Amino acid sequence: MKKEIMRHLSVILALFLSFCSIVSCAQGKADKDAKTQETISMKAGKKILVAVFSHTGENYAVGEITKGNTHIVAEMIAENTGGKLFEIVPVREYPKTYNACVDVAKKEKEAGAYPAVKYDTAVEEYDVVFLGYPNWWGDMPMPVYTFIAKHKWQGKTVIPFCTHEGSGLSSTERYIIEACKGATVEKGLAVRGATAQNKREQARESVAQWLKRLGFEKEVEIE
Repeated sequence: MKKEIMRHLSVILALFLSFCSIVSCAQGKADKDAKTQETISMKAGKKILVAVFSHTGENYAVGEITKGNTHIVAEMIAENTGGKLFEIVPVREYPKTYNACVDVAKKEKEAGAYPAVKYDTAVEEYDVVFLGYPNWWGDMPMPVYTFIAKHKWQGKTVIPFCTHEGSGLSSTERYIIEACKGATVEKGLAVRGATAQNKREQARESVAQWLKRLGFEKEVEIE
């Protein structure tokens, strides 16, 4: 009789443990699905633009380059968010040599010049705009202001990013708040140009972590 009772208890215990395992797995899958859905919902229905001004030629700390430091970071952001990449290109090309370029940039800044740009895109059609630029004289290059002035920013979310060699974002976040009237300006990212150009995996990780903090994790597929 005792053996029979023990056998029944063993069966009951096995069934109970099996049931607990099924419930645990189901809960785990539900939690995973919920997390995945939450990640996707951050971007659901949001149209994202990655607008960037970048400079090639001779650059400080990296020498002669054929793809701009900021352009490299912009591509990483577009890849992670699924945003459309748009390049701000001035009609009058900046000098390729470093000293000549910074001299022109300084004169434009002091004059408050708005250099003409070649192309445009319908910013008004987007919800989120990542705005990228190199830090020139503690500010955005003036063609970026030209681009900003062409559009209405009310209700947009603007997220700055820049490349630099020690100045970080400087006061550009504040300048963007002033220039993009009515927009919500999120915390920006500053990446050293030398890192973007020569340590791309490090730059890629910085971009990924920043986007994650902002709620723009790379979208994953639901199986």
